[in-house]
Amino acid sequence: MLVGDLILDEPDPDRFFDASLAVLTQADVLAGHVEVPHTYRGSQSSVDVPAPASDPRHLDALRRAGFHVATLAGNHIYDAGPAGIEDTVQRLHDLNIQTTGAGMHLAEARSPAIVERNNLRFGFLSYNCVGPRESWATSAKPGCAYVKILTHYELDYATPGGPPTVYTFADPVTLEWMQADIERLRPEVNVLTVALHKGLGHTPATLAMYERPVAKSAIDAGADVVVGHHGHILQGIEVYKNRPIFHGLGNFVTVTRALNLEANASPERLAWAKRRRKLFGFEPDPNYPVYPFHPEAKNSMIGYCRADQNGVLEAGFRPCWVQSDGSPEVLGNDDRGRAVARYIEKITHESGLKTNFDWSDDRVVFLEKQN
Repeated sequence: MLVGDLILDEPDPDRFFDASLAVLTQADVLAGHVEVPHTYRGSQSSVDVPAPASDPRHLDALRRAGFHVATLAGNHIYDAGPAGIEDTVQRLHDLNIQTTGAGMHLAEARSPAIVERNNLRFGFLSYNCVGPRESWATSAKPGCAYVKILTHYELDYATPGGPPTVYTFADPVTLEWMQADIERLRPEVNVLTVALHKGLGHTPATLAMYERPVAKSAIDAGADVVVGHHGHILQGIEVYKNRPIFHGLGNFVTVTRALNLEANASPERLAWAKRRRKLFGFEPDPNYPVYPFHPEAKNSMIGYCRADQNGVLEAGFRPCWVQSDGSPEVLGNDDRGRAVARYIEKITHESGLKTNFDWSDDRVVFLEKQN
């Protein structure tokens, strides 16, 4: 099972998994994306909008919820500097949660997480596609693994100062790094998942130009599954070469007050909280005090894949709904679950993806390989 962004920035984080625990603990392998550093030390090291570091003890909630893997390559993982990387990775390893995507140097950040279950080996790799540059690891600097995305603005009509067409594409060198990592890991595992921190924040049903090519290049190199996160809102699903791509798993447990306007002690975060409402055209629901995201981000999912020695046999999702306290509730094949499933189908098709969805008991299936 696979979930999106995890931010555990509230006391007693175990309670936010109460409504999903019974489903999560059924997974043979459960992976999610840890968005922010967890440390008592370190200093602000980002020139982007810095996320506050969380209490390392909050990560214990992931172990109790059944997580086996944490992907770490994202735009906030270096916000507390080297100490944030070191302490987050160490705490997760102490909890027997494998990590990938961040480390004390680039080779460590590019190293996979490998989990063995039921005579199968599951491999995971994680890459940040959204910057900032300060978050990237080097041979001598802690940080995250990354694929560098280039942006070109083209004014392609006769209106100087008007809105341009935006072209985004992957830098070939770092894309080849990712592909080389996948090719190196491929012979060692039965199922290979690549997590990409990518996409447009807080924007429904929109994929940037680079997203599909980068995801497809991962599959071309040997990945069985590609998952995306970062936008804090669900994105569409597609099947490429009979393998699943979850373009945006959205939020799962992402509880924080760092983006609230009220009692925000950080000038940078307060300015961003104001600016993003104008940029993305939404107001967070005032009834969701620890969940300051787009109203459509209440729709969530747990992605799942069923696999054997030959790779993924079936892929789908369990629809979820984020409740007013910030905890995701897992839904089934009822009115509420079908409403979330219809939303996921709608944003998929609005993104130009032609995926078909069918219910199977309490989950939605979009890939089922024939024997």
